[in-house]
Amino acid sequence: MSGFPKLIPAFTARIAIEPPTAISPISSTSLRPSLGSLISEPSYPLKLNAPILHGADYITTQPDGKTVKLEVQSVAKDASTGATIRFNYTGTVSLLGAAGKVLKDDPSAATTDFGEAFIHPVFQTGGVPELAELANKVYVGSGRFILEEGKPVIVEYKISEVVA
Repeated sequence: MSGFPKLIPAFTARIAIEPPTAISPISSTSLRPSLGSLISEPSYPLKLNAPILHGADYITTQPDGKTVKLEVQSVAKDASTGATIRFNYTGTVSLLGAAGKVLKDDPSAATTDFGEAFIHPVFQTGGVPELAELANKVYVGSGRFILEEGKPVIVEYKISEVVA
């Protein structure tokens, strides 16, 4: 398996989303400030504890109706350094399984497993030395939706650094 990349667990992102507003064939979902975070895994050397301040999530249904493409732009603020972090990602979510039920607001929707939503996040840190390396690394993530009665939908991503 020489030459294939490896993954190093880096962050968990938890993002509360509002119900989508249709802009056919694109939907826009607002991210709920103060109900989102970007937290480093304990063993990861770049430390983040960053509440998400604001953001927007654009969801485009693909012509075959099997997937949606994600384009998310958000801003977080790291608690220890005070750095403002631009946390953006693109991704794909399957509409054929449990994640599709969540995105379609199906009454039978429930918390999903990882494996139907994948992202490629990028970071911009504004030159804070402790976090500058975030912008030089490649990351990928796998997501799931968490549904709890009376609470907003939470999207949770497990984000890993891609290394040789």
